[in-house]
Amino acid sequence: MSHYFIDDKSVKSDIRTIEYEYKGHKMSFKTDNGLFSKEHVDYASNILINELPDMYGKVLDLGCGYGPIGIALAKAYHIDLTMVDINSKAVEFSRMNCQTNGVKADIVLSDGLKEIQEVFDNIILNPPIHAGKQVIYNMYEDCYRHLSNGGSFYLIIQKKHGAKTSIEKLETIFEEINTLYKKKGFYVLECIKYDGE
Repeated sequence: MSHYFIDDKSVKSDIRTIEYEYKGHKMSFKTDNGLFSKEHVDYASNILINELPDMYGKVLDLGCGYGPIGIALAKAYHIDLTMVDINSKAVEFSRMNCQTNGVKADIVLSDGLKEIQEVFDNIILNPPIHAGKQVIYNMYEDCYRHLSNGGSFYLIIQKKHGAKTSIEKLETIFEEINTLYKKKGFYVLECIKYDGE
């Protein structure tokens, strides 16, 4: 079985177009087999997008897939957007969807943040739960390192996918954790970095 969080070029193509609206901006996304939630913007990502505060500055959409989170934010706010995914098809479709929706972004093929040097004011992640706890915890630590002082890391996680242990891990990394949303087993968390510099 192929997973969206690996780079598998053997998956047969079945391109479709889906529609999405955020803060009055209508968007159109092309998706395909081998991409996460290809038939609609997934439930968790939709919650995450809609619970985020106003975005500013340099924003990283980590694990961008075909791009709905980053593109929606770029349509609504004046941000300097970077999008990252391990899956080359996701990067290809993010580029296509940015062009279709009139969004400028730096789109990078990278295993997590390995190919990224910059720091960001805001980092957004819907974690690839099935990649495993250690992969996700490494992402949390990398996000801290790539945040500016006072910057925020936002993520969504379900209770059944280990929200409690994730929060405990995040509390060992970040100086401040705020729960922005907690309903039906979903948590949207804001993790703020104060590194004293």
